Amino acid sequence: MLNFVIIGCGRISHKIVDGIVNNKEKAKLVGVSDIVFSKMDEIEFEYQSKVNSKETIVKKENYKELLESVSVDVAIISTESGYHEEIALDCLDKRIHVIIEKPIAMSIQGAQKLVEKAKEKDVKLAACHQNRFNHPIQLLKKAIIEDRLGEIYSGTARVLWYRDDNYYNQASWRGTWKLDGGTFMNQCIHNIDLLNWMMDSEIDTVYSIANTFSRKIEGEDYGVILIQYKNGKIGTVEGSVITYPKNLEETLTIVGEKGTVVIGGTAVNKVNTWRVDGDKEEDFKKVDCGDPNSVYGYGHEALYKDFIEAIEKNRKPLVDGEAGLLAVKIILAAYKSRKTGEPVKFDELENFSTKEMSIL
Repeated sequence: MLNFVIIGCGRISHKIVDGIVNNKEKAKLVGVSDIVFSKMDEIEFEYQSKVNSKETIVKKENYKELLESVSVDVAIISTESGYHEEIALDCLDKRIHVIIEKPIAMSIQGAQKLVEKAKEKDVKLAACHQNRFNHPIQLLKKAIIEDRLGEIYSGTARVLWYRDDNYYNQASWRGTWKLDGGTFMNQCIHNIDLLNWMMDSEIDTVYSIANTFSRKIEGEDYGVILIQYKNGKIGTVEGSVITYPKNLEETLTIVGEKGTVVIGGTAVNKVNTWRVDGDKEEDFKKVDCGDPNSVYGYGHEALYKDFIEAIEKNRKPLVDGEAGLLAVKIILAAYKSRKTGEPVKFDELENFSTKEMSIL
């Protein structure tokens, strides 16, 4: 049994609780931390109800006090994005395994520090890109590995969502360069991870155009990214939080020599198109993944299960710290491109952070 703690009890924490509860044979929530005590009470009650237990959990407003108050095997970090790096480093220093909600850090150097610290302390580090575990995404990855699509030519990640000013007004950190970033870092990062996972190639150049059209935020509310891979593949990203009047789609399109696949739905959890030589499209369109009740999807349970197995078998998690670093670096390369107006050579980008966008 592994002892889990949650640091940060915001909107995503309810999905985190479900992920722990659905792995209750090997995972137990023993503590939470948040600067708002009522949020900790809410999570405790939710967890107790779902595991049918009256056992209390440790609650501390200061996460450092939490780490000193209870035996911790795994820490899940879900605070504002700008605090992820510092908290994760503290946990890793204590030889605690860490899962970080996206992004793992707000700078390339910060993400690299986390990867290096996890190696130094010989503990597991995972980025919570849970959509990799969606059944249609797994089917697509399997088809690519088996070379059923032939040579991959291009991929497109589209996130056309709607977030009004009320969304940003609910939390002053949202949309800021210091703690959040824009639609690339907040809404698009999961699909960017999926795109790069499918392309499975070294990146040569990143170019981006973005703007803030109507939201009262520092980051972009709409933008596009063009990724040129060293082997000639091309990746495109379109991200929006101004798709009026509600979320339209989150889709991943992969085009290959012998096949074209489009995964869509609320959280890239539905087969929209499966035109692959030798496959019957109707068989794949029948795959029933259920419609998640939020854009977070169903992947937390599977990601936590994989992470637990990675600890038990001393292997890498499917979405390890290096995957989290790569997703962050792609976005920060896009931000630097937007700032300079020039393409960015990926290998030459040693460091950049969202804070450097504040003088845009």
